[in-house]
Amino acid sequence: MDVQIELDVSLDPTLGCGQAHRWRKTGDTWNGVLENCIINLTENAEGFKAEGCSDRGMLLRYFRSDDDLAEIIREISDADPYVASLSSSCPGMRILKQEPWECLATYVLATNVNVKRIAKMVESVCDTFGSDLGERRAFPTPGQILDKQDEIPVCRLGYREERFIELADKAERGLIDLGAIEEMSYEGCVNSLMQINGVGPKVADCVALFGFGHLEAFPIDARISKSLNEMYGVSGSYKAMSEFGRKKFGRYAGYAQEFLYHSSAITGACEVRSLPDSS
Repeated sequence: MDVQIELDVSLDPTLGCGQAHRWRKTGDTWNGVLENCIINLTENAEGFKAEGCSDRGMLLRYFRSDDDLAEIIREISDADPYVASLSSSCPGMRILKQEPWECLATYVLATNVNVKRIAKMVESVCDTFGSDLGERRAFPTPGQILDKQDEIPVCRLGYREERFIELADKAERGLIDLGAIEEMSYEGCVNSLMQINGVGPKVADCVALFGFGHLEAFPIDARISKSLNEMYGVSGSYKAMSEFGRKKFGRYAGYAQEFLYHSSAITGACEVRSLPDSS
């Protein structure tokens, strides 16, 4: 069940700074759960070795192997010398293509908390509701959450409990059609997501970028807001800052955003991918 994936990727920045929340690093190995597989990834000169998963296609999709990193870096570097310097110092960082339901449900939890707390809540949800895979559990389906919804207090989600159960209920009943949202433009995707209780513009942009692959999305959190102010003199509303990022960096603005975030993270701020409450 081991495969070698040949890909231009650096696992540490890609998996380690808050895009997804089920990866843990021990030594040189990243342990995570994708769908129903517990996977161990170890970087090497050709890309990485994956233990516990023989589905090469799933891994290539997850790491967006079709993204032309050289072209992406060229475009966002041409747009701004500062981001050019950040990208050159962090080769191989990729945006992940996460499963939409898991991404949406995770980011509904990701309000007013730091990365460690998000990961802890997500793991608690998986331990309570997800299918047993052995040493870890899969991310639960909406139906699995509803079947045991009386156990939600053990997850310690706080005020997020009610909206999390509501999300599962609407998804299970087809009132949230993730397949339809996936076919929408960036604007349509964000607008549809914002109709969901618990999803404001920041969460919608994160889900659009990491779950639905809209690389033009430019989420604004506290760190990105600070970076825009310090580097470009930009401040103001969420809409104004996000539009600035999209206009400046174009179709790959999400990659530029991630380089800006990573730059803050390596100075000790990786804990602070906190999204303000959307309500």
